[in-house]
Amino acid sequence: MSIIKDLKYSYNTGNIVEKLIYLNVALFICTLLISVLQGLYKGEMNFIMEWFSLDNDINTLFRKPWSILSYGFLHAGFLHILMNMIVLYFIGNLFLEYFTEKQLLNFYILGTLFGGIFFLFSQNYFPLFEGKSTVLVGASAGISAIFIGITTYMPNYQIKLRFIGFVKLWYLAAFWIGLDILGLIGSNAGGHFAHLGGALFGFIYVSRASNKEISFLNNLWGMFSSKNKKIKTVYKSSTKRKNNVSNTNSNQVKIDAILDKISKSGYDTLTKEEKDFLFKQGKK
Repeated sequence: MSIIKDLKYSYNTGNIVEKLIYLNVALFICTLLISVLQGLYKGEMNFIMEWFSLDNDINTLFRKPWSILSYGFLHAGFLHILMNMIVLYFIGNLFLEYFTEKQLLNFYILGTLFGGIFFLFSQNYFPLFEGKSTVLVGASAGISAIFIGITTYMPNYQIKLRFIGFVKLWYLAAFWIGLDILGLIGSNAGGHFAHLGGALFGFIYVSRASNKEISFLNNLWGMFSSKNKKIKTVYKSSTKRKNNVSNTNSNQVKIDAILDKISKSGYDTLTKEEKDFLFKQGKK
């Protein structure tokens, strides 16, 4: 019983990334249990997968319209969900360093929506998929939107990878997109089209809106919110004294340059002098 209480407490106090991971894992466990039960009774297909996955036939969308979003919370196997949740955890928490939790949820949902649209388009337009029956599940489209969104915002940010060292974020994003492009004619081509749809949303939105707050899907956000978190912003004081104006302006220019360097390359790339200067200014 204490385990359930601990999980409930962890969910309630966790950020939006952790809540999404908990939700995806919980649904995955439910599908596994139902698959076992249905298998014992010779069921052909898990009814959760049947009703909440996205079919390639557009006509079924009128029968279960929610599937254009619900597929983004289901997974086909252990490795599928494991890889997706690892990427979501690291990229999602990086995203939260510069954007709000509400924005991350919006990117996840709208990336899933765009991914579903791309999936349906590809399966019903290209001759390669003619006569084939497939379904789409997985959080990759929503994760792609978050990944490419934060990469578009600060492409030169460096992430330290074990055994490799510092790698720019856009290198990882290019590798991510490259795998999807190569997979467009593979066995999971529909899934790769969905990934690209989510990635396209992340790129377009951030490149056009920068770090402006996303104001839609507020009602959906209420299901996940536990606390408010604002975009980290540097506020300039309006009560500065008129004396020492030139010195203050010079310091502010230097601060802005250091913060811009952090946003592009990360804090670890600062020199000792820059770190000391930023620390002293923060104590004023």
